[in-house]
Amino acid sequence: MVRTILAAFLCGGAIASAAQSTMVTTPGSASAGQRAKALDELKPPTKDDLLRGAYGPFRANNDLLSYKLQLRVDPVAKSLHGSNTVRFRMLEDGTRIQLDLTKELQVESVTMEGKPVKVTRDERGLFLDAPEPMRKGKVYEMKVVYGGHPVTQGRFGCFSFDKDKDGKPWITTACEEEGASTWWPNKDQWKDEPQEGMEFNIQVPDGLMDVSNGRFEGSRDLGDGYTEWRWRVHYPINSYDVALNIGNYVHWSGGKHGGTTLDYYALPQDLDKAKAQFQQVPTMLDAFEHYFGEYPFVKDGYKLVEVPYAGMEHQSAVAYGNHFENGYYGRDWTGVGISKRFDFIIIHESGHEWFGNAVSAADKCDMWIHEGWTTYLELLYVEYRWGKDDMQKYADGVRAKVHNARAIIPPCGVNAEPPQDQYFKGALMIHTLRTLVGDDQKWFADLHDFYQHFKYQQITTQDVVAWWSTRTGMDLQPFFDEYLRYAALPVLELKFGKDEVSYRWKAEDAKFAMPVAVGSAGKWTTVQPVVGSWKTMPWSGEASSFAVDTEHYFVNVEKEPAK
Repeated sequence: MVRTILAAFLCGGAIASAAQSTMVTTPGSASAGQRAKALDELKPPTKDDLLRGAYGPFRANNDLLSYKLQLRVDPVAKSLHGSNTVRFRMLEDGTRIQLDLTKELQVESVTMEGKPVKVTRDERGLFLDAPEPMRKGKVYEMKVVYGGHPVTQGRFGCFSFDKDKDGKPWITTACEEEGASTWWPNKDQWKDEPQEGMEFNIQVPDGLMDVSNGRFEGSRDLGDGYTEWRWRVHYPINSYDVALNIGNYVHWSGGKHGGTTLDYYALPQDLDKAKAQFQQVPTMLDAFEHYFGEYPFVKDGYKLVEVPYAGMEHQSAVAYGNHFENGYYGRDWTGVGISKRFDFIIIHESGHEWFGNAVSAADKCDMWIHEGWTTYLELLYVEYRWGKDDMQKYADGVRAKVHNARAIIPPCGVNAEPPQDQYFKGALMIHTLRTLVGDDQKWFADLHDFYQHFKYQQITTQDVVAWWSTRTGMDLQPFFDEYLRYAALPVLELKFGKDEVSYRWKAEDAKFAMPVAVGSAGKWTTVQPVVGSWKTMPWSGEASSFAVDTEHYFVNVEKEPAK
């Protein structure tokens, strides 16, 4: 997200100024520093977090097949009304399933085959009891009719009724953190996505357009002042990726990139700037397809949609609000002279189509699979465009953003938010893994196959560890654990004696034994320190001239002066 969220650190302080330049009203947002500090604190879970985060028995007893979302959105009343039909297969006999919908929205009815379903609400949990037992292996549908006034919240508003500079309605969604159940009823977790996709029938006032995920299937005038816009998603989709973008949009086609259709949407006043800036899309696709293979949602096409916030990786309808400037809101946010060569939001948020949308984490605790990998895709993009040296320079700029305040992976099953280190530390861990592989030809083959192996799946950190351990022939459990499950970086301790240097790792994982290059740049010696025990190598130079290759290994170094 931009996570995605932007990158969790990036978005906070810039959102208000970004939004104010394009619309009349804007939700408040924390400063970047406040946002970063908040992410570095692990907050105790609320009851709502526990209900939403747990993959409990009434989630686990069924497998999502599809959603059909039908909504009428009223910009004047700031309300919505409609239904979601949930199609699922029972994995065991039962009478109850769990969906989610925030208490601010009212459930009018739930039916199954025309018969009423009993509804019990607890926080945002909807516990739905079927009128008769549901049998293992059988497919069922429940239709939830609901409505009300969604509450604007979070840095992007989640569901926001805004206006553009011409005073026309501009309504958007961006609910990765707050949860999709703030505006529509669904199985609001990450482990189970609707494997057959999703349909949208979105009714908006005449003169406005809805741009949602998937393939456009047509629109029709309803004759009552509203027009219905129909979209169809042909792939599994995470609930937080589901998006409405309602406004006075102008659409134009970018043609095709291979088999992928390119479609762009912007407000009329921004059309010329958008047409110029969005020309970066084909090169972005060239880069990521070079490393990972074909764009993952060819049947749905690729869309880039102007929004009043920084950006978001909404599947096949990537949200864009970066002011049509390179860098991040026009600034070189890595500070090394590389960032302003490209539009950060186009590259990062589109990168999530591969990691986050096609390859997804099964639990929010493993969100680094989205953010760490997509931040690493930024490095790959730079390398594809400008070479390995500039990629390394970009990586050096990312390093300064790591906090090491708490472990990247928080408790699972409780809707816990990972820290911002999931972006930058996660990417540099992957960069270090490339160094451990030691052969770029093999590394790029491994990258491609890793993505292809897990495409359209929801996975865990352990899935990642097992795959890479098998592929490389190395036991990488201590490596991943040290970077993901502990706050501090591993430290290479050095102690100098007469004509020798002693070395060992200071690390939380007692089995951490990563090899590392030391000595002199250009004449590196690879050693394999361990935790606790000193090893020794010859060294006749000064302690100050003994180097560690911290460009390619993301570690800290502590030198004890010679006695």
